[in-house]
Amino acid sequence: MGKIPWSPIGVQMRIPRLLRTAGAVVTVVVVTACAAQASPDDPAQQVTPIGADVLGSYSADDEQSRRVLQILQGSSRYLAGPWFDETYPAAEADAPVDLGGNKEANVRYPAMTAMTVATALSLDVYDPKDLPVEEATGRVVSLVRALATQHRANSSEPDAWGKQWQSALWAYYGGAAAWMVWDELAEPDRAAVVAMLTSEADVLTSGDDMYLTADANLDRGDREKLFSNGRDGRPVEGGEAGDSKSEENSWSAALLGLNAAMLPEAPGAPGWQERNNELLVAAAARPADLAAQEPLSGIQPSTWLQGSNIDDDGVVRNHQLIHPIYMVAFDQSLYQGAISALGGKCAPKAAQHNIPLVYQALVDRKFDDPASGAQKTIYTPGAPDVFYPEGNDWGSPAGFPFYFGNFDALVSLYGLDGEASVPASEWEALHNEAQLAMQARSTDGRTYLGPLEGPAAENTYKGREQRIGVMAAQTFLSVWMVRKSGGPTVCWE
Repeated sequence: MGKIPWSPIGVQMRIPRLLRTAGAVVTVVVVTACAAQASPDDPAQQVTPIGADVLGSYSADDEQSRRVLQILQGSSRYLAGPWFDETYPAAEADAPVDLGGNKEANVRYPAMTAMTVATALSLDVYDPKDLPVEEATGRVVSLVRALATQHRANSSEPDAWGKQWQSALWAYYGGAAAWMVWDELAEPDRAAVVAMLTSEADVLTSGDDMYLTADANLDRGDREKLFSNGRDGRPVEGGEAGDSKSEENSWSAALLGLNAAMLPEAPGAPGWQERNNELLVAAAARPADLAAQEPLSGIQPSTWLQGSNIDDDGVVRNHQLIHPIYMVAFDQSLYQGAISALGGKCAPKAAQHNIPLVYQALVDRKFDDPASGAQKTIYTPGAPDVFYPEGNDWGSPAGFPFYFGNFDALVSLYGLDGEASVPASEWEALHNEAQLAMQARSTDGRTYLGPLEGPAAENTYKGREQRIGVMAAQTFLSVWMVRKSGGPTVCWE
């Protein structure tokens, strides 16, 4: 497969918007001064703004960074333009959009869109050829305002969202987007964002070492468990085999990590950080960890863990399948490095727990292939193809190259591929060139073509374009924070 031509957008030294005008710098100084005088009576002032000195600048002058950047630019252009126009035809400038309900499609898709476009804008890598920067910024603000003001913490409407299954992840996306355009938000909207984030985080801190939360979800009526298997190796009571809770723990931890970085002086911050550590340890827990004596981000695995979510060899079983897509879902844990760095904090080392083992399983673990009678690895040597040992219930095996290329980039960035026989950088090039080839089929930056359902579907997830965008945003931000001018600010403890 030939390489996709590199877009000229992004080849020059990129300077974040915060650095580009004296006015922006003054704004940062003023807000920072307010933050220093934060009080419990004014929660919005507890936010630590993302200062220009934190972001620095970055030229994205290596092939890996350029690939991820090009994916982000295409995706953010599509989401800010055609997708927004089709989804919100009645949207008015300077007004929040109507989310239209509290289901995943109503909330998660615009939240992912907001974070994708906000990241591109804040790092000054947004491609404005179809929609000017000012309009794209306005659309992000409209989405952020909608997400915050239509949350249960700020709305009594019957279709307000929040305290649902997965709503912590939606709040994470919306909150991160808000943080990146903080200087564009009015004070009431800032307060609504903080209320949204605090409400969702406090639900998570109510949980214990068996359950994610103290109370049942408002939409599903049950309490989510932290583990798929108990200490005895069998499915937890009320659960079923092959139902890993890795992803749920990782995305819930993401919100707690964001809050701890963004609102470090808030009364709930210590509890958010402690619960973040717990969920990260639980996310990648394997049976062998039940006897582990060495503390991990302050958590004693042998006493705190009440079960496991991955096999001892790093394989993740979800949807009753050996599922490669959920093996790379640990990307959500690794994003904490960059998010924490935005707030001047180190991320929990627990976010990297067992990632080298999982990556080795992707590269080197062999599985029986009934079709050929041979044994295969999930990653195909020298090719972007991915082998699904027990099938892929999300669509075509060829429809997810960036899910893997994204994880490859993060694993390479943080040096977590030491157990694998082939370095992550080689797999990143294979997978992300395949992703760029998919994007090159359209002129508006989208990735997917064809139906959302049926055997011809490349990816049956209805938020598939947003998923590509928000992965690219978080991974490019991660690369930026490690390779930017002034040296890396990502650290783990």
